[in-house]
Formats: sequence, C-alpha cells, structure tokens
Amino acid sequence: MSVKIRLKKFGAKARPYYRIVVMDTRSPRDGKTIDEIGYYHPIEAEGQQIRIDEEKAKAWLAKGAQPSDTVRSILNQKNIQVR
Repeated sequence: MSVKIRLKKFGAKARPYYRIVVMDTRSPRDGKTIDEIGYYHPIEAEGQQIRIDEEKAKAWLAKGAQPSDTVRSILNQKNIQVR
C-alpha cells in the first residue's frame, strides 16, 4: 500500500480549510484517512495558519509516506526535513 501525506478539504465556498492527513494514494481527496497530523487554514492570521504534530509527521515520513507538493512546502515552512 502506497501512502501519501496530503490535504483534505473542508469549509465553505471561498472559505477553505484543510486538514493535513495521511491517506492511501488510491483514496479520493475527501475519503477515509489513516491519520490526521495537522491543519492548514489559509484565511487565518499569519501565525495561526498552520498547525502540525511534528512527531507524527516525522514518524510517517520515516515509514516512507510521500508528501504532496503543497504539503512538502508546508513542512518546509515548519522546518520539518523531507527527504
């Protein structure tokens, strides 16, 4: 089973809210998740946009989960090393 760390969309039209989740690559965007490791809320103030459980993120990356391009940039903002 191939696993990715990606965004799962919530919120209303023009007010997006995303959860950073670990999912099987074959699952749809809003399908069943394996684990939730944080959130990304682009409309919030600058310091409150991103919250990530760093230990969970590092553990999933160590197990071989591949982040999407957007999640990779979010992890880099939080100084979490991605191979």
